[in-house]
Amino acid sequence: MPTYSLTDSFLRDYKSLTLEERKAFREAVKKFVADLRTGKFRKGLRVKGVEGAQGVYEMTWAGNGRATFQYGPPVRANDADVIWRRCGGHAIFGRP
Repeated sequence: MPTYSLTDSFLRDYKSLTLEERKAFREAVKKFVADLRTGKFRKGLRVKGVEGAQGVYEMTWAGNGRATFQYGPPVRANDADVIWRRCGGHAIFGRP
């Protein structure tokens, strides 16, 4: 099971989401975690690097729902450590 942490920016962003958006994000994270285990992300999550932000990736969780993350040093052997940086609409890419 991967480990994770949340930045202060992520927490502020998450609190501003509607209940429906939070639910959609949590559902996408379930798929994200399952895909981390297989080593290949499904196309629907559209996981890719953020242009101009080396080491930062984005995941799509809704039509205008995006989350950015990076990988941290493993906490447990053979498990990824994900640092969730931002979540929300396209505006998060100003400071991913």
